[in-house]
Amino acid sequence: MAIQVGDKAPDFELKDNHGRAVKLSDFRGSKNVVLLFYPFAFTGVCTGELCEVRDNLPKFADRDTQVLAVSNDSIHTLRVFAEQEGLEYPLLSDFWPHGEVSRAYGVFAEDKGCAVRGTFVIDKEGLVRWTVVNALPDARDLGEYVAALDTL
Repeated sequence: MAIQVGDKAPDFELKDNHGRAVKLSDFRGSKNVVLLFYPFAFTGVCTGELCEVRDNLPKFADRDTQVLAVSNDSIHTLRVFAEQEGLEYPLLSDFWPHGEVSRAYGVFAEDKGCAVRGTFVIDKEGLVRWTVVNALPDARDLGEYVAALDTL
């Protein structure tokens, strides 16, 4: 079951597409976080969603928010994907232990070996304030989580 509104967001440390360690708790007290889980780089729906975030980064920056996108791809795959698509926000690898963070958030599809489309809006205190979980083929509406940020 996915993490619910009002829950404390599980902390984690993952490597980004440049091999740098990123901890969720590093943003506590300073920024809200939109945590986006997606199945795999280079797939149609995922590419569309992440490029839409790229094209709307000022909406997040204006709301004092860091976007973190998590997939079960390796950091090497994520590096190439980010370069190809011009993604300038962290793409985090939940590759090994495979899906550990995705499981902690309740969005790992065991039968598929990847995360489903889970989105978690986390406030500066580390509490989940809004969430949506979509099936693999169902794209999310960026406007919904931007609107959720406006309530913080």
